[in-house]
Amino acid sequence: MGLAVGDGELVALLGTNGAGKSTVLRVVAGLLPAGAGRVEFLGRDITRLGAVERVGLGLVTVPGGRGVFPSLTVEENLRLASWLHRRDPAFVRAGRQRCFELFPVLAERLASPAGALSGGEQQMLTLAQALLCRPRLLLIDELSLGLAPAVVARLLEVVRGINDAGTTVVVVEQSVNVATSLAGRAVFMEKGQVRFTGPTAELVERPDLVRAVFLGAAAAGAQARTTRTRTTTRSRARAAPAGSPAGTPPEEPARLEVVGMRRRFGGVTAVDGAGFRVAPGRILGIIGTNGAGKTTLLDLCSGLVPADAGRIVLDGTDVSGLSAARRSHRGLGRSFQDARLFPSMTVTETLATALERHVEVREPVACMFHPAAVTDSEAVVRRRVEELIQTMGLGRYRDAFVSELSTGTRRIVELAGALAHDPRVLLLDEPSSGIAQRETEALGQLLVDLRDRTGASLVLIEHDIPLVSGLADELLCLHLGAELASGPPAQVLSDPAVVAAYLGADEVSINRSGPAAPTRTRRRTAPVKASSPRRR
Repeated sequence: MGLAVGDGELVALLGTNGAGKSTVLRVVAGLLPAGAGRVEFLGRDITRLGAVERVGLGLVTVPGGRGVFPSLTVEENLRLASWLHRRDPAFVRAGRQRCFELFPVLAERLASPAGALSGGEQQMLTLAQALLCRPRLLLIDELSLGLAPAVVARLLEVVRGINDAGTTVVVVEQSVNVATSLAGRAVFMEKGQVRFTGPTAELVERPDLVRAVFLGAAAAGAQARTTRTRTTTRSRARAAPAGSPAGTPPEEPARLEVVGMRRRFGGVTAVDGAGFRVAPGRILGIIGTNGAGKTTLLDLCSGLVPADAGRIVLDGTDVSGLSAARRSHRGLGRSFQDARLFPSMTVTETLATALERHVEVREPVACMFHPAAVTDSEAVVRRRVEELIQTMGLGRYRDAFVSELSTGTRRIVELAGALAHDPRVLLLDEPSSGIAQRETEALGQLLVDLRDRTGASLVLIEHDIPLVSGLADELLCLHLGAELASGPPAQVLSDPAVVAAYLGADEVSINRSGPAAPTRTRRRTAPVKASSPRRR
């Protein structure tokens, strides 16, 4: 493949899951060796240079996910980022001052461990570290990954400012809407090849490229069922009396009830009296700022973190004293923000392992001699694995190792594993994180279809507002560990407190999926002469 970026450009690199976007950035940054071809930067062949040498030339990368040292303080992270320019104290002082102007919260949290920051604050710290490396070309991998709309809006503003100040920027982004509003030019990849390069507005008009290619087949059969289900659940929501607890009207039985949960970590209260109720076959969405306690609340529900107070009732039975494994065997399933899979297993092996709960013959000695009962049990597992692979569109990855998969593909494998568990309640932590926009839109239909087929209740944390508001019967918004608002999606999303604390006013950040966003108007109109870098 070939990729060229002009001096002063802001380019969005998009593509299907597993297309090779992050790999391209790692090769350009020197974090992965190029199997063939070369990388040129400022007219110089840098293919054989190491990553540190490339940073010294001004080619700086903001990695996907978290790019900080969690055990070090914010101050120590910034000092490390300044190491290459330690002999230029004037630049370091000016750079730090600029970072604090862009991200005032970092100046307030200098003594805090980076791991104690919210996801949005960690992304701000990562960007600040990159700026202290004096970038001429800034490579940003997954800018909006797992961040609240208000945080994304702030980061988009910062990236625009960095570019307007003269720094060339390449952003890997899953949301076509975000990319369209941010960048003047888009590059679209599929299966390691560049399929499109040109104005982002033109990419939006290419449904052959931005279609849902990963989950589309699985979601197609769910579309009609989705419309019918939403109509039914919305009518239920309208019938609910005002002030009902989040998740279900009081007359409905609760599949899962969480009451008065509290959890402190040192001097920080992560969850402060939060709770919810969700009835059989219904969907509860949980939203809130990064660091609001959403993931901790699911950790308390699943038994991965002990609660300081509160109780969890599953199908009428108090399971607060049970271990995570015993809650799991009672039908409480869970997915995570960062897919927790076995990296050395293939996709097929991973799904077979997830079916362990349903294996009929567990006797090791019997398995050694392979009697008919073992053969039949293994055949059932193989058939179920094949069903899951077809349902989730994982056919091309069946023999791939988990460590070789992209972030979005690992997310789909994890979701397939959760479904293999056949849960009565499925707790999903940001299921759309790392998945391309069109796949996110297909994911909503797929989740509703799976809910209808299994009868499971779903509780999902999600920052994609179109997705969660379209799926959920009720929303619960958390802020500083406590309930800020709950009720029907339209009611919660229009609550002034929710808008101020979580949503913000930027329509692009709120609507990451769904209808296309307006294209950013570029200030520069003069032709770009320099080329940096060129990948052939």
